[in-house]
Amino acid sequence: MIKVSILYPYRENVRFDVEYYCNKHMTLAAKHFEPALKGWSVDKAISAGEPNSAPSFVAAGHFLFDSVEAFQQVFAPAAAELVADIPNYTDSTPQILISDVVVNV
Repeated sequence: MIKVSILYPYRENVRFDVEYYCNKHMTLAAKHFEPALKGWSVDKAISAGEPNSAPSFVAAGHFLFDSVEAFQQVFAPAAAELVADIPNYTDSTPQILISDVVVNV
C-alpha cells in the first residue's frame, strides 16, 4: 500500500479553506481516483509540537492506493482539473510525498 500526501506549507497569513478542501476538492479527487482509491483523509495542522508554535504545514491531504502505478493511472487524466482548483482553497504551494505505508492500524 502506498500513501500519496499533498502537504501545504504554512506561512504567516496563509489562506486555506479547509471546508472547501474537504467538501469540494478532496471529494472531486476521490471521484476521479475511483476505483483505485483505497481511502483518503485530511489533516488540519495545530502546531509544530511546542504549544502555540506555528506548524510546518497548514494542512495535508492523503490518498491510499495499492501501488504508485495505480495512482499514476488515475491522477494523469485528472491532474489539470485538480491543479486548476488549488486557488479556490489556498494560496500555499503544495508539495507531494509518496510513501510506503509500513504500518496501518
